[in-house]
Amino acid sequence: MNDIQSVEAIEFRQAMRNLASGVAIVATGAALEPRGLTVSSITSVCIEPPCLLVGININSGTHDAIRAHGRFGVSLLAIDQQDIALRFAGRDGSKGPERFNTARWDQGILDVPLLQGAICALECVLHHYQVIGTHGLFIGRTVAVRPGTGNPLINCRGELRTLPHD
Repeated sequence: MNDIQSVEAIEFRQAMRNLASGVAIVATGAALEPRGLTVSSITSVCIEPPCLLVGININSGTHDAIRAHGRFGVSLLAIDQQDIALRFAGRDGSKGPERFNTARWDQGILDVPLLQGAICALECVLHHYQVIGTHGLFIGRTVAVRPGTGNPLINCRGELRTLPHD
């Protein structure tokens, strides 16, 4: 099967833009040296133990920080948090700890940044890690959940949206 070629990256990217996914900030580090980025490649893996998977580009500083700290927080964003999603995606040029300056954050029980006002925040310890191509796959065992409220921010076809209301 190794002789079957993959589709081109651009073709794959275009196809995957049709998959609607939630938007989250994944962050790690203590209060003085936090690192974080916007992700939409996040999914639950299993319930026992409760684990989630996050894919992060290996060239990202957040990737290296999670490897070093062995723990991370996931803040699921609400529709009114589009600006912070864009900031943590690097759209305003901010990097590293300066990305955290425009929003309010709590430190979770694992001493990881959790966005105040997120529709949900989860804290994870690194359970498994593997590199596939350009990305590190982090499987985190969830050790704490902080529920919130709001309508989820969704990424679909390159646009940030929400689900229709009843």
